[in-house]
Amino acid sequence: MKRILKVGIIQQSNNADVSENRRRIIDSIEYLSSQGAELIVNRELHDSLYFCQTENTSEFDLAVPITDDSLSEYMAVAAKCGIVLVVSLFERRAPGLYHNTAVVIEKDGTIAGRYRKMHIPDDPAYYEKFYFTPGDLGFHPVDTSVGRLGVLVCWDQWYPEAARLMALAGAEILIYPTAIGWESTDSSDEKARQQDAWVTVQRGHAVANGLPVVTVNRVGHEPDPSGITNGIQFWGHSFVVGPQGEFLYKAPSDREESAIVEIDLERSEQVRRWWPFLRDRRIDYYEDLTRRFRD
Repeated sequence: MKRILKVGIIQQSNNADVSENRRRIIDSIEYLSSQGAELIVNRELHDSLYFCQTENTSEFDLAVPITDDSLSEYMAVAAKCGIVLVVSLFERRAPGLYHNTAVVIEKDGTIAGRYRKMHIPDDPAYYEKFYFTPGDLGFHPVDTSVGRLGVLVCWDQWYPEAARLMALAGAEILIYPTAIGWESTDSSDEKARQQDAWVTVQRGHAVANGLPVVTVNRVGHEPDPSGITNGIQFWGHSFVVGPQGEFLYKAPSDREESAIVEIDLERSEQVRRWWPFLRDRRIDYYEDLTRRFRD
């Protein structure tokens, strides 16, 4: 028997007005729920511009504590629409201690769980180590009324270990709020390689774990406040794949889009019977995975 989950994705651009960004997200949530969405996933750090293009202590003012007050608008719309909602926030945990955190809100408006981004990049225009402390909550799915959600965040999507640990903990679906794009000086060929690699590695997580994957990215251009670079062109291309890596949905790379994708959560059981990768893992020989490098 099928167990169909209707997943809404919100691929949008951002501006500097947090209230305006939130209003547009809530409008999209209400629209998707009216079309039957049961779970709605947002992009990474969706309330503001992607501030990590520079290292600027004033940007810490954007961070909020994870409380009912800071999440009230999202909690209210989740309860109003009766949907499970994945949001991505700049968390202020304590003075000088901040995380990149995804929060899952249940359809009654309560917080079902959270995940703090574990892998933190530090690349030109992606200076996240300046802002975020690596997560300390581990890789644990969030139990919700629509299933067990393996929520990870952006840079985590490059690591098979993260996806595997979520799968081993019983996740029924892998979810990646994302903010990734092109640097303007890269050639067209290099841009294509980067995007193809990004899609391929996540399809690999789906195949290796027999799980569907939902990835929601930003779209549009955001300038570099320092003027050192030409900013980031976020490449959109949000997508959903099934447990064999098959595409169920692909968003465009050049515009905003909200969509609903149907995922059969029971299909993973059958795929894992055909391809019993979890059965054949040689866990008795994997201890070196916990080493930085095997010299």
